[in-house]
Amino acid sequence: MVVQADEAVFRPVRAGNPFEETVERLLQAIKLGVVVPGDRLPPERELAARLNVSRVTLREAIHALTEAGYVESRRGRYGGTFVNEKLPKPRRTPAKRLARDLADGLDDALTLRFVLETGAAEAAATRELSDAERDHLERCLADTSAARLADYRRLDSRLHLAIAEVTGSPSLTSAMADVRMRLNELLDAIPLLERNIQHSNEQHQAIVTAILAGHPDAARQAMQEHLSGTAVLLHGFLA
Repeated sequence: MVVQADEAVFRPVRAGNPFEETVERLLQAIKLGVVVPGDRLPPERELAARLNVSRVTLREAIHALTEAGYVESRRGRYGGTFVNEKLPKPRRTPAKRLARDLADGLDDALTLRFVLETGAAEAAATRELSDAERDHLERCLADTSAARLADYRRLDSRLHLAIAEVTGSPSLTSAMADVRMRLNELLDAIPLLERNIQHSNEQHQAIVTAILAGHPDAARQAMQEHLSGTAVLLHGFLA
């Protein structure tokens, strides 16, 4: 059974900053492709319960995202809160400033990502995947391969989360979502290069093929090569 990414993202927030964390979780769901443009968020009562926040806090968070252009509320029988079809463009922090602000944070995030994602690819390949899990991986791979430039980062994130999902570990899926959000700000600071996207798609294919074939060593190696390429690009642009 697939460990749904929305279960990992819409998990209870910590008590200290419920409003801020609720906003973060909702943004995480949108930016990582867990809830796609045009989709409706879970009903208010259900979402508040899953996040373990009051409905007032949830409404305030939704209002903030409405003001920022991420969601809209619709009334009526088929109403609710929907992700906007056109999302705000990522805020691009100059690469040099971001590198200065991060200090050692870049290597920390990349190391965490390397450990989590190579382990996830290996673990996924050791499992006997259900038809639903195999279809899920193949669909996310196809979506990423066919993505427009403007949608690539979100669909790429969704594919990587899908690999975590089919490991069957909710904790791993949550950790992957968190580290991906840390890295997306870094990735948004560098340009999307057509040649790099083509290469990434080829590597994605190799990773998914190894997972579906049940070859854990090959899956780990393919993921390692993929992540190494991203790390080199980041260091190059942020140095």
